[in-house]
Amino acid sequence: MKKTIIVFLAAAMLAVSGSAAYAQESGWTKIFNGENFEGWKSNEKYEGFEIKDGAIVGKGGRNHLYYMQELKNFELKIDVKINKGGNSGVYVKSQWQDANWPTTGFELQVNSSNGDPVKTGSLYNIIKIPKAPHGDDEWFTYHLTLKGNTITARVNDKLLYTYVDPMEKGGTPQGSNITEQNKRISQKGYITLQQHDPKSIPSFKNIYLKKLPD
Repeated sequence: MKKTIIVFLAAAMLAVSGSAAYAQESGWTKIFNGENFEGWKSNEKYEGFEIKDGAIVGKGGRNHLYYMQELKNFELKIDVKINKGGNSGVYVKSQWQDANWPTTGFELQVNSSNGDPVKTGSLYNIIKIPKAPHGDDEWFTYHLTLKGNTITARVNDKLLYTYVDPMEKGGTPQGSNITEQNKRISQKGYITLQQHDPKSIPSFKNIYLKKLPD
């Protein structure tokens, strides 16, 4: 009987730990500690974000929170939630900006019911998904892989697409007219969380990073 109880408790502990245990065993690093903004930096005011119940929660007007480590090839797992009518995004390969909306990199949209027709899963201005794969105030998991000139996007373990940047070949931008707007996958950049507007309340937690070889 004692052996059975021990086995049951071990299984229960594994279930509670969930993806965190998987991430640690698979070479993932937790990049948000759930307690403070260590490793992260706001580009305008920290008043745009607060920490509640182990999650980063957006509030107020426009603000962006950067994970202050430049990355090239990597995987990202992040749990996200957005309120009814809210709008937000998770950027990858952004360059640091002291203010304003990021003008480089890629935005993975966070939007379940906002009037913007570009919903969660969309690669903003590139791939449009018209129906969100989750509801209002419902946690979902983004799993993004950036390798070479591709981005692979998954939501709740469902593959949405693999985007291959037509402007690049072998990770090198093609042509001479490379601007800040189109300088994308070849560059290193930051993971960035968006606070969009006062009516939007996004939440982010369980943020894990796995670096991939260049």
